[in-house]
Amino acid sequence: MKGSDKRQKQTASTTPGVPPGNSGITGLAAFSDNYIWLIRNGSLAAVVDPGQAAPVLQALQQQRLQLRAILLTHHHNDHVGGVTELVERTGATVFGPAGETLPHCDRKLVEGDQVALPELDLSLEVIDVPGHTAGHIAYAGRAGGVEPLVFCGDTLFATGCGRLFEGTPDQMTDSLGKLAALPDDTRVYCAHEYTLSNIRWAQVVEPDNGALAQWHDQAQALRDSGTPTVPTTLALEREVNPFLRTDEPAVAAAAVTHAGRALATRTEVFAALREWKNSFK
Repeated sequence: MKGSDKRQKQTASTTPGVPPGNSGITGLAAFSDNYIWLIRNGSLAAVVDPGQAAPVLQALQQQRLQLRAILLTHHHNDHVGGVTELVERTGATVFGPAGETLPHCDRKLVEGDQVALPELDLSLEVIDVPGHTAGHIAYAGRAGGVEPLVFCGDTLFATGCGRLFEGTPDQMTDSLGKLAALPDDTRVYCAHEYTLSNIRWAQVVEPDNGALAQWHDQAQALRDSGTPTVPTTLALEREVNPFLRTDEPAVAAAAVTHAGRALATRTEVFAALREWKNSFK
């Protein structure tokens, strides 16, 4: 499968550890399954969604980096819990969603705003993606020599999406549509390692999806070797992620069967899938 082949090649250059050369993006492990994305260019760095300060401070020290910026996607503590300490220790500028209460924010952002930090080779456009939270944002563009990419927080996961804690199915359907409209080769930097459990559910939804079966084998091999399954690409997500495949007859039919009722719109299909995933064991 072309999407999987491309994704596997890209992951090899962005796995945890010191980035190759002087720029790149590194996943710093936090809590049990979070990733804090460290963007490096030369001796300067930015981080995305630092739920803990310690992994960031350790990486800064080991790689002799100066933290210049912190990018936040939403207000949940596992994404912002390290912000105050990092600001106190480094003086980094904090960027975050205008519609959410954050522990610290220097620049409040809404859809269409630009975050440009040339010293980090970073140029990102803000996209409003409510659903998981009411004011969730994503950042799409270029960072640390990687383009195109999107930092999507908890809106889109590898083979999944975030729970609806504050938003509505209509909002999340629209938000996922915005992300799905990005270029095929966009690297999807989500914030959690949920991939294998997401795949298990997706294979119940769409058992005859050959691309999904191949992705399962690749993802399992990555995790068995201690390697993250993310970033993926949007090309892969469109092939394997039920939440981006609500127009596919097999996915819609599975949602109808599970819900036990007719589902007239794409949003109703999405809502049924999300309810199904919430209770899947």
